[in-house]
Amino acid sequence: MLRERTFHYILFVAVILFSSCQNKKTETQDQDTLAVAKDSTKAEPKPVSEPLVTHIFTADPSAHVFDGKIYIYPSHDYEAGIPENDLGDHFGMRDYHVLSMDSVGGKVKDNDIALDIKDVLWAGRQLWAPDAAFANGKYYLYFPAKDRNDVFKIGVATSESPTGPFKAEPTAIDGSFSIDPAVFTDTDGTSYMYFGGIWGGQLQRWTTGKYDEKGTEPADDQPALTPKVGRLTKNMLQFAEPVKDVKIFDKEGKLLLTKDHDRRFFEASWMHKYNGKYYFSYSTGDTHYIVYAIGNSPYGPFTYQGVILNPVVGWTNHHSIVEIKGKWYLFYHDSVLSGGKTHLRSVKVAELKYNPDGTIQTFDAYQK
Repeated sequence: MLRERTFHYILFVAVILFSSCQNKKTETQDQDTLAVAKDSTKAEPKPVSEPLVTHIFTADPSAHVFDGKIYIYPSHDYEAGIPENDLGDHFGMRDYHVLSMDSVGGKVKDNDIALDIKDVLWAGRQLWAPDAAFANGKYYLYFPAKDRNDVFKIGVATSESPTGPFKAEPTAIDGSFSIDPAVFTDTDGTSYMYFGGIWGGQLQRWTTGKYDEKGTEPADDQPALTPKVGRLTKNMLQFAEPVKDVKIFDKEGKLLLTKDHDRRFFEASWMHKYNGKYYFSYSTGDTHYIVYAIGNSPYGPFTYQGVILNPVVGWTNHHSIVEIKGKWYLFYHDSVLSGGKTHLRSVKVAELKYNPDGTIQTFDAYQK
């Protein structure tokens, strides 16, 4: 009996000692994990600007001033639960919210859903980066979406209010394809749409003028794929002409090549005018820069100038540039709020500055 008690006592002590060792081991592991997390936090860059809103994730901001008030038309990111891939299937956005504010730095209002994919008769999925315009006493919302055959087209919706709700036209714009519509209205009242995006944006599938699911980018030593531009009809609902290539040259007069990933077009077209010159800006995509080129016509050609925005936390970027009360501002996004998740982004804004010669000063979104 004594032997049995002694055995159980020894076993009990052994279990206690083993558990203690395991607890210490787990505690050490937790401390190591915390240390890594703390180190990672220290390594995170400190943003120059804070998100305009934090209750929802927003990206790809197209900013405009209508009647003295600022309106931002972003994508609405959410967790779609789709694995990430290079074609962007994880960006499963399904509606648009319009943000508004009286001044930069002022209170930002979320004006709720402006357009839902269920109300777009021709669309199947993925409401990506939109833009807006005002003409004919109405507001126009331009948006890309995949049709029922999973091919990106560009649609348009109208409203009497800049915040919507918008009513979509029953069909996509004739002759439209790919993504990222950006509508620029020149000082003479003529409006142009710039658009296009490679990889998931499908621009490489339209090189022959017809959709080819197996279409690819040109070889590295060939001119890169170009964004597209088309003048819009007076009613702002269709193209008034066949779309044209937006040609981008280097300062030696040579077209940018496919292999020139730091400068060639990827997506996110934007046009603004400054001192009589046309500034075409865009994202380089897989190298994560927002860059720009300058031309003398809304059609181009454009000459590459340099970087507007250095890479941000997340993946690629998408921006807009607008003048507000005599100052110029850059609207952009990053993924700091979501901890770096590339599909959960937040819209931000910062002042944009020009040099005396008209070139743009490069902006870094984080403190050095």
